[in-house]
Amino acid sequence: MSETATDGRHMLLTGAAGFIGFHVTERLLQAGWRVTGIDNINDYYSQDLKRARLDILKQHKHFTFFKGDIADQAFVEATYAAGSPDRVVHLAAQAGVRYSLAQPRAYIETNMNGFFNIMEASKQAGVDHFVFASSSSVYGANRNQPLSVARPADHPINLYAATKRSNELMAHAYSHLYGMPATALRFFTVYGPWGRPDMAYFKFTSALMAGEPIEVNNNGEMWRDFTYIDDITEGLMRVMDIMPETAAPEPGQDFPPDAGAAPFAIYNIGGNRPEKLMDMIGLLEKYSGRKADMIMRPMQPGEIEMTYADTDSLTAATGFRPQIRLEDGLKRFMDWYKSHYSV
Repeated sequence: MSETATDGRHMLLTGAAGFIGFHVTERLLQAGWRVTGIDNINDYYSQDLKRARLDILKQHKHFTFFKGDIADQAFVEATYAAGSPDRVVHLAAQAGVRYSLAQPRAYIETNMNGFFNIMEASKQAGVDHFVFASSSSVYGANRNQPLSVARPADHPINLYAATKRSNELMAHAYSHLYGMPATALRFFTVYGPWGRPDMAYFKFTSALMAGEPIEVNNNGEMWRDFTYIDDITEGLMRVMDIMPETAAPEPGQDFPPDAGAAPFAIYNIGGNRPEKLMDMIGLLEKYSGRKADMIMRPMQPGEIEMTYADTDSLTAATGFRPQIRLEDGLKRFMDWYKSHYSV
Protein backbone atom coordinates (compact mmCIF):
# COMPACT_ATOMS: atom_id res chain seq x y z
CA MET A 1 0.00 0.00 0.00
CA SER A 2 1.37 3.41 -0.92
CA GLU A 3 1.27 5.98 1.84
CA THR A 4 0.67 9.64 1.08
CA ALA A 5 1.66 12.72 3.04
CA THR A 6 -0.86 13.86 5.62
CA ASP A 7 0.23 17.52 5.72
CA GLY A 8 0.96 17.27 9.43
CA ARG A 9 -2.43 15.93 10.45
CA HIS A 10 -2.70 15.02 14.10
CA MET A 11 -3.43 11.51 15.39
CA LEU A 12 -4.13 10.61 19.00
CA LEU A 13 -3.22 7.01 19.75
CA THR A 14 -3.95 5.33 23.07
CA GLY A 15 -1.83 2.44 24.27
CA ALA A 16 1.26 3.77 22.51
CA ALA A 17 3.63 1.78 24.74
CA GLY A 18 1.75 -1.43 24.00
CA PHE A 19 2.63 -4.07 21.44
CA ILE A 20 0.20 -3.09 18.68
CA GLY A 21 0.28 0.59 19.63
CA PHE A 22 4.05 0.74 19.25
CA HIS A 23 3.99 -0.74 15.74
CA VAL A 24 1.03 1.36 14.57
CA THR A 25 2.65 4.54 15.91
CA GLU A 26 5.82 3.79 13.94
CA ARG A 27 3.77 3.37 10.75
CA LEU A 28 1.81 6.56 11.35
CA LEU A 29 5.00 8.55 11.89
CA GLN A 30 6.51 7.08 8.73
CA ALA A 31 3.37 8.13 6.86
CA GLY A 32 3.74 11.75 7.98
CA TRP A 33 1.30 11.99 10.87
CA ARG A 34 1.94 13.96 14.03
CA VAL A 35 1.16 11.48 16.80
CA THR A 36 0.23 12.10 20.41
CA GLY A 37 0.55 8.84 22.30
CA ILE A 38 -0.84 8.10 25.74
CA ASP A 39 -0.29 5.12 28.01
CA ASN A 40 -0.32 4.44 31.74
CA ILE A 41 2.61 1.97 31.49
CA ASN A 42 0.95 -0.36 34.00
CA ASP A 43 2.63 -3.44 35.41
CA TYR A 44 0.38 -6.09 33.81
CA TYR A 45 3.58 -7.17 32.08
CA SER A 46 7.16 -5.87 31.90
CA GLN A 47 7.32 -2.11 32.24
CA ASP A 48 10.90 -2.26 30.97
CA LEU A 49 9.64 -3.63 27.65
CA LYS A 50 7.06 -0.84 27.40
CA ARG A 51 9.69 1.81 28.17
CA ALA A 52 12.01 0.32 25.56
CA ARG A 53 9.27 0.69 22.94
CA LEU A 54 8.67 4.28 24.03
CA ASP A 55 12.38 5.09 23.86
CA ILE A 56 12.30 4.21 20.17
CA LEU A 57 9.18 6.29 19.49
CA LYS A 58 10.53 9.31 21.38
CA GLN A 59 13.40 9.55 18.92
CA HIS A 60 10.90 10.84 16.35
CA LYS A 61 10.36 14.60 16.37
CA HIS A 62 6.65 14.31 15.53
CA PHE A 63 5.81 12.07 18.48
CA THR A 64 4.53 13.47 21.78
CA PHE A 65 3.84 11.31 24.79
CA PHE A 66 1.61 11.77 27.84
CA LYS A 67 1.65 9.26 30.66
CA GLY A 68 -1.73 8.76 32.29
CA ASP A 69 -4.77 6.56 32.73
CA ILE A 70 -7.66 6.74 30.27
CA ALA A 71 -10.02 5.95 33.17
CA ASP A 72 -9.06 9.40 34.53
CA GLN A 73 -11.51 11.79 32.85
CA ALA A 74 -9.50 14.90 33.74
CA PHE A 75 -6.34 13.42 32.21
CA VAL A 76 -8.13 12.50 28.98
CA GLU A 77 -9.74 15.94 28.66
CA ALA A 78 -6.41 17.69 29.30
CA THR A 79 -4.68 15.55 26.68
CA TYR A 80 -7.26 16.40 24.02
CA ALA A 81 -7.12 20.09 25.00
CA ALA A 82 -3.33 20.09 24.52
CA GLY A 83 -3.85 19.48 20.82
CA SER A 84 -7.20 18.52 19.34
CA PRO A 85 -6.67 15.43 17.16
CA ASP A 86 -8.04 15.00 13.65
CA ARG A 87 -8.37 11.27 14.13
CA VAL A 88 -8.13 8.72 16.95
CA VAL A 89 -6.82 5.16 17.09
CA HIS A 90 -7.84 3.69 20.44
CA LEU A 91 -5.78 0.63 21.36
CA ALA A 92 -5.42 1.00 25.14
CA ALA A 93 -7.16 -1.76 27.10
CA GLN A 94 -6.71 -4.16 29.92
CA ALA A 95 -5.89 -7.31 27.99
CA GLY A 96 -5.86 -10.99 28.87
CA VAL A 97 -8.56 -13.60 29.38
CA ARG A 98 -7.18 -15.29 32.50
CA TYR A 99 -6.41 -11.99 34.22
CA SER A 100 -10.07 -11.00 33.81
CA LEU A 101 -10.99 -13.90 36.10
CA ALA A 102 -8.66 -12.66 38.84
CA GLN A 103 -8.98 -8.87 38.45
CA PRO A 104 -12.39 -8.14 36.87
CA ARG A 105 -12.59 -4.55 38.13
CA ALA A 106 -9.52 -3.61 36.07
CA TYR A 107 -11.52 -4.44 32.93
CA ILE A 108 -14.48 -2.31 33.93
CA GLU A 109 -12.24 0.65 34.79
CA THR A 110 -10.10 0.59 31.64
CA ASN A 111 -12.18 -1.15 29.00
CA MET A 112 -15.51 0.42 29.92
CA ASN A 113 -14.94 3.71 31.78
CA GLY A 114 -11.71 4.42 29.90
CA PHE A 115 -13.32 3.62 26.55
CA PHE A 116 -16.20 5.96 27.34
CA ASN A 117 -13.79 8.79 28.25
CA ILE A 118 -11.90 8.45 24.97
CA MET A 119 -15.08 8.15 22.94
CA GLU A 120 -16.71 11.16 24.59
CA ALA A 121 -13.57 13.29 24.17
CA SER A 122 -13.36 12.23 20.52
CA LYS A 123 -16.96 13.29 19.98
CA GLN A 124 -16.29 16.64 21.60
CA ALA A 125 -13.17 17.10 19.43
CA GLY A 126 -15.09 16.30 16.25
CA VAL A 127 -12.62 13.65 15.06
CA ASP A 128 -13.22 12.47 11.50
CA HIS A 129 -12.76 8.77 12.31
CA PHE A 130 -12.66 6.85 15.59
CA VAL A 131 -10.87 3.53 15.03
CA PHE A 132 -10.59 1.12 17.94
CA ALA A 133 -9.38 -2.33 18.87
CA SER A 134 -11.92 -5.03 19.48
CA SER A 135 -11.03 -8.72 19.68
CA SER A 136 -11.77 -12.14 18.24
CA SER A 137 -12.80 -12.98 21.82
CA VAL A 138 -16.18 -11.36 21.20
CA TYR A 139 -17.22 -14.43 19.20
CA GLY A 140 -17.22 -16.41 22.44
CA ALA A 141 -19.41 -19.48 22.21
CA ASN A 142 -19.87 -19.15 18.42
CA ARG A 143 -18.89 -22.39 16.69
CA ASN A 144 -19.65 -21.65 13.03
CA GLN A 145 -16.17 -21.34 11.50
CA PRO A 146 -14.72 -19.21 10.04
CA LEU A 147 -15.86 -16.49 12.39
CA SER A 148 -17.60 -13.79 10.39
CA VAL A 149 -18.58 -10.20 11.15
CA ALA A 150 -21.79 -10.91 9.22
CA ARG A 151 -23.02 -13.15 12.04
CA PRO A 152 -24.03 -12.10 15.59
CA ALA A 153 -21.46 -12.12 18.38
CA ASP A 154 -23.69 -12.11 21.41
CA HIS A 155 -22.34 -14.93 23.59
CA PRO A 156 -19.05 -13.84 25.21
CA ILE A 157 -17.62 -16.39 27.64
CA ASN A 158 -15.27 -14.17 29.66
CA LEU A 159 -15.37 -10.62 30.98
CA TYR A 160 -12.64 -9.37 28.64
CA ALA A 161 -14.74 -10.40 25.65
CA ALA A 162 -17.85 -8.86 27.20
CA THR A 163 -16.11 -5.49 27.59
CA LYS A 164 -14.90 -5.57 23.98
CA ARG A 165 -18.35 -6.37 22.64
CA SER A 166 -19.75 -3.61 24.84
CA ASN A 167 -17.27 -1.19 23.26
CA GLU A 168 -18.64 -2.05 19.82
CA LEU A 169 -22.19 -1.37 20.96
CA MET A 170 -21.23 1.90 22.67
CA ALA A 171 -19.41 3.11 19.57
CA HIS A 172 -22.38 2.25 17.36
CA ALA A 173 -24.67 4.26 19.65
CA TYR A 174 -22.35 7.29 19.48
CA SER A 175 -22.06 6.97 15.73
CA HIS A 176 -25.83 6.94 15.45
CA LEU A 177 -26.41 9.81 17.90
CA TYR A 178 -23.63 12.15 16.81
CA GLY A 179 -22.62 11.04 13.32
CA MET A 180 -19.10 10.17 14.48
CA PRO A 181 -17.60 7.64 12.03
CA ALA A 182 -16.32 4.64 14.01
CA THR A 183 -14.69 1.36 13.04
CA ALA A 184 -14.08 -1.67 15.27
CA LEU A 185 -11.22 -4.02 14.43
CA ARG A 186 -11.46 -7.57 15.75
CA PHE A 187 -7.84 -8.69 16.06
CA PHE A 188 -6.98 -12.40 16.00
CA THR A 189 -4.03 -13.66 18.15
CA VAL A 190 -1.45 -11.03 17.28
CA TYR A 191 2.21 -12.02 17.51
CA GLY A 192 5.65 -10.78 16.47
CA PRO A 193 8.68 -8.76 17.60
CA TRP A 194 8.13 -6.50 20.63
CA GLY A 195 5.14 -8.67 21.52
CA ARG A 196 3.34 -9.24 24.81
CA PRO A 197 5.13 -11.56 27.28
CA ASP A 198 1.77 -12.90 28.52
CA MET A 199 0.94 -14.41 25.14
CA ALA A 200 1.52 -18.15 24.67
CA TYR A 201 4.16 -17.94 21.94
CA PHE A 202 6.19 -15.45 24.03
CA LYS A 203 5.79 -17.40 27.30
CA PHE A 204 6.77 -20.65 25.57
CA THR A 205 9.85 -19.01 24.06
CA SER A 206 10.94 -17.61 27.43
CA ALA A 207 10.50 -21.04 29.04
CA LEU A 208 12.38 -22.81 26.26
CA MET A 209 15.31 -20.42 26.54
CA ALA A 210 15.38 -20.80 30.34
CA GLY A 211 15.13 -24.60 30.19
CA GLU A 212 11.79 -24.54 32.00
CA PRO A 213 8.64 -26.58 31.23
CA ILE A 214 5.68 -25.08 29.37
CA GLU A 215 2.03 -25.57 30.26
CA VAL A 216 -0.13 -26.58 27.30
CA ASN A 217 -3.87 -26.13 27.70
CA ASN A 218 -6.53 -28.58 26.49
CA ASN A 219 -3.75 -31.14 25.94
CA GLY A 220 -2.67 -29.17 22.88
CA GLU A 221 -6.02 -29.57 21.10
CA MET A 222 -6.35 -25.87 20.30
CA TRP A 223 -6.15 -23.87 17.09
CA ARG A 224 -5.49 -20.17 16.73
CA ASP A 225 -5.61 -17.82 13.76
CA PHE A 226 -2.18 -16.32 14.43
CA THR A 227 -1.76 -12.89 12.84
CA TYR A 228 1.64 -11.31 12.37
CA ILE A 229 1.94 -7.75 13.66
CA ASP A 230 2.81 -6.27 10.25
CA ASP A 231 -0.44 -7.65 8.84
CA ILE A 232 -2.37 -6.12 11.72
CA THR A 233 -0.70 -2.77 11.16
CA GLU A 234 -1.25 -2.83 7.40
CA GLY A 235 -4.90 -3.71 7.82
CA LEU A 236 -5.42 -0.90 10.32
CA MET A 237 -3.66 1.67 8.13
CA ARG A 238 -5.89 0.81 5.20
CA VAL A 239 -9.16 0.71 7.17
CA MET A 240 -8.29 4.03 8.81
CA ASP A 241 -8.82 5.85 5.51
CA ILE A 242 -12.14 4.17 4.71
CA MET A 243 -15.01 6.12 6.24
CA PRO A 244 -17.87 3.81 7.26
CA GLU A 245 -21.35 4.51 5.97
CA THR A 246 -24.83 3.87 7.28
CA ALA A 247 -26.21 0.55 6.10
CA ALA A 248 -29.28 0.37 3.89
CA PRO A 249 -31.12 -2.91 4.58
CA GLU A 250 -33.97 -4.17 2.46
CA PRO A 251 -37.40 -2.84 3.46
CA GLY A 252 -38.68 -4.69 6.51
CA GLN A 253 -35.29 -6.27 7.23
CA ASP A 254 -33.03 -5.77 10.24
CA PHE A 255 -29.65 -4.12 10.01
CA PRO A 256 -26.77 -6.59 9.54
CA PRO A 257 -24.53 -7.40 12.56
CA ASP A 258 -21.46 -5.77 10.97
CA ALA A 259 -23.10 -2.40 10.22
CA GLY A 260 -26.20 -0.50 11.15
CA ALA A 261 -28.10 2.74 11.44
CA ALA A 262 -24.89 4.74 11.77
CA PRO A 263 -21.53 5.43 10.06
CA PHE A 264 -20.11 2.36 11.77
CA ALA A 265 -18.22 -0.74 10.60
CA ILE A 266 -16.58 -3.88 11.98
CA TYR A 267 -13.73 -5.83 10.38
CA ASN A 268 -11.86 -8.97 11.30
CA ILE A 269 -8.09 -8.74 10.92
CA GLY A 270 -6.74 -12.27 11.10
CA GLY A 271 -4.45 -14.62 9.29
CA ASN A 272 -7.41 -16.51 7.78
CA ARG A 273 -5.55 -19.75 8.61
CA PRO A 274 -6.00 -21.52 11.96
CA GLU A 275 -2.85 -23.26 13.19
CA LYS A 276 -2.68 -26.03 15.77
CA LEU A 277 -1.04 -25.02 19.03
CA MET A 278 1.27 -28.04 18.89
CA ASP A 279 2.51 -26.99 15.44
CA MET A 280 3.34 -23.54 16.82
CA ILE A 281 5.32 -25.18 19.63
CA GLY A 282 7.14 -27.31 17.07
CA LEU A 283 8.25 -24.21 15.18
CA LEU A 284 9.49 -22.58 18.39
CA GLU A 285 11.49 -25.73 19.13
CA LYS A 286 12.97 -25.60 15.63
CA TYR A 287 13.97 -21.94 15.79
CA SER A 288 15.25 -22.08 19.37
CA GLY A 289 17.13 -25.34 18.87
CA ARG A 290 15.65 -26.66 22.12
CA LYS A 291 13.13 -29.35 23.00
CA ALA A 292 10.06 -28.34 24.99
CA ASP A 293 9.25 -30.07 28.26
CA MET A 294 5.43 -29.95 28.11
CA ILE A 295 2.98 -30.19 30.99
CA MET A 296 -0.48 -30.95 29.61
CA ARG A 297 -3.39 -29.11 31.20
CA PRO A 298 -7.18 -29.24 30.71
CA MET A 299 -9.06 -26.43 29.01
CA GLN A 300 -8.99 -23.28 31.10
CA PRO A 301 -12.12 -21.26 32.00
CA GLY A 302 -13.02 -18.60 29.46
CA GLU A 303 -10.99 -20.12 26.61
CA ILE A 304 -12.17 -21.57 23.29
CA GLU A 305 -10.72 -24.32 21.11
CA MET A 306 -10.48 -22.53 17.79
CA THR A 307 -10.38 -19.09 16.21
CA TYR A 308 -10.53 -18.71 12.43
CA ALA A 309 -11.09 -15.29 10.88
CA ASP A 310 -13.28 -14.69 7.88
CA THR A 311 -11.52 -11.68 6.31
CA ASP A 312 -13.63 -11.35 3.16
CA SER A 313 -15.11 -8.00 4.20
CA LEU A 314 -11.64 -6.60 4.95
CA THR A 315 -10.39 -7.69 1.54
CA ALA A 316 -13.48 -6.35 -0.21
CA ALA A 317 -13.08 -2.95 1.44
CA THR A 318 -9.30 -2.57 1.25
CA GLY A 319 -7.94 -5.08 -1.24
CA PHE A 320 -5.73 -6.44 1.54
CA ARG A 321 -5.45 -9.93 2.94
CA PRO A 322 -2.90 -10.85 5.63
CA GLN A 323 0.21 -12.35 4.05
CA ILE A 324 2.73 -13.51 6.66
CA ARG A 325 2.73 -17.26 7.33
CA LEU A 326 3.28 -18.53 10.86
CA GLU A 327 6.63 -20.17 10.10
CA ASP A 328 8.00 -16.89 8.74
CA GLY A 329 6.51 -14.71 11.47
CA LEU A 330 7.75 -16.90 14.31
CA LYS A 331 11.25 -16.93 12.79
CA ARG A 332 11.23 -13.12 12.81
CA PHE A 333 10.01 -13.12 16.40
CA MET A 334 12.67 -15.59 17.51
CA ASP A 335 15.41 -13.53 15.83
CA TRP A 336 14.15 -10.43 17.67
CA TYR A 337 13.89 -12.28 20.99
CA LYS A 338 17.45 -13.56 20.82
CA SER A 339 18.74 -10.10 19.94
CA HIS A 340 16.65 -8.14 22.47
CA TYR A 341 17.39 -10.45 25.38
CA SER A 342 20.95 -11.25 24.27
CA VAL A 343 20.29 -14.99 24.20
